[in-house]
Amino acid sequence: MTCQDVMTENPECCVPDDTAATVAGIMKTEDVGSVPVCESSRSRRLVGIVTDRDLALHVVAEERDPSSTLVRDVMTRDPITCRPEDDLLQAIEGMQRRQVRRIPIVDREGMLGGIIAQADIATRFGEPEKTAETLEEISRPSTARAA
Repeated sequence: MTCQDVMTENPECCVPDDTAATVAGIMKTEDVGSVPVCESSRSRRLVGIVTDRDLALHVVAEERDPSSTLVRDVMTRDPITCRPEDDLLQAIEGMQRRQVRRIPIVDREGMLGGIIAQADIATRFGEPEKTAETLEEISRPSTARAA
């Protein structure tokens, strides 16, 4: 099974100059916990990712104004990625190693094509044991987390 078999294609994205409020709105509308950040509105070249956790820690907890805080100031830069043709186990292992719940899928030029979330693995991957192991590894307490 490849990443392309499991990924959600063409996810909604934002740009570094968008505000935290804009990204929160996208998360609400799309019912997602992360939004990939692309370099511009014309390009889908991935430059980062913003998660609900990023907003909680870097906007809410720091009492920043979500209407003026820019995505570039709270996003995770250079997130771990996979390509569509990569084996899904490679994505799962990367998620476990980096303790992240989502992994953007990019082509050879770094253009965003999809995203795999922990829920995608749980619902589309036919190996319950590996799914449970992934959840356990991703959820393990850590002092440093990204995406």
